[in-house]
Amino acid sequence: MAKNSITIKDVAREAKVSVATVSRALNGHDNVAEAVRKAVLEVADRLRYSPHAAARSLSSRHTQTIGVVLPDLYGEFFSELIRGIDGVARARRQHLLVSSYHGDQEEQGRALRAMRGRVDGLLVLSPYAEHPGFLTENLPQSLPTVLINTHLPDDDHYPVLSIDDHAGAIAMTEHLLAQGHRRIVFVAGPELNFDARERLRGFQDAMAAHGADARARVMYGDFDEASGYRAGQQLLQGELPDAVFAANDMMALGCLYALTQAGVQVPGQVALAGFDDIPLARFVHPGLTTMRVSIAELGAQAMGRLLALIDPAGAAPQGNVTLKPTLIVRDSTVAGAGQA
Repeated sequence: MAKNSITIKDVAREAKVSVATVSRALNGHDNVAEAVRKAVLEVADRLRYSPHAAARSLSSRHTQTIGVVLPDLYGEFFSELIRGIDGVARARRQHLLVSSYHGDQEEQGRALRAMRGRVDGLLVLSPYAEHPGFLTENLPQSLPTVLINTHLPDDDHYPVLSIDDHAGAIAMTEHLLAQGHRRIVFVAGPELNFDARERLRGFQDAMAAHGADARARVMYGDFDEASGYRAGQQLLQGELPDAVFAANDMMALGCLYALTQAGVQVPGQVALAGFDDIPLARFVHPGLTTMRVSIAELGAQAMGRLLALIDPAGAAPQGNVTLKPTLIVRDSTVAGAGQA
């Protein structure tokens, strides 16, 4: 039988099930027994059956494609986020259409508008603290959408999955204070980034609560290794602080390189901490103390909630979800703490 002549009826006949069962199995619906699903997928693979995407879209009004719009694709945070999203997508036989807008709101608007008619739903990460209304102005109102780490004040139309950045920054600052550190430098992220603002706010609140002997200093970076390295070099020009808390791991690693390159002992002379717990954090020397955010799990949960919104037979999830980071203590703040 020629490859291009294989139809869904051929798969159903070979697997000894109905055409409807084949359709449900191939489209990842839950109401198919796992043994039946495996049998159908095996037959479809063996016959090299490939559903005609255009015809399937016309008949089901679904493209089996999810749009993902992110501020960037570079860095371990976004790599881990996509990994979590993609894992759920593959399990549900969905495709991803990914776009990044490199911090440009106008480009973000164009990316969102370009998704219309091409996808069944949207996952959007938009960290802007200023002018958040720009996002809602460009989101298609009728398209199921889940937001990730996105702050939309006074708007509960879209489900939001986010990280409790404020609480995480408080926990890390309290850890550094508990180690006896009083002169602490915070390397903040971009000023217009909502996550960065919340982490800075948590640091400042924890330092203020500790009293007059806690001396805080704030420097600004761009959430990348280069800005962390520059911050480290600036610190070397004056009296070293007791500790440095970088608002993300990438800046912490850049700072770590600058300090160790200059012969500064971490944590012997300066303790160092980050935020996110990217995979690389445990493999540097010394291992980086950080706030663990399950980034892949964040992406997986967002994808799961979006698919629940898209499925007319499913119960739409209610409310927003806030994930609390976990303090992970490694050798960069407590010598001999080991790896976790």
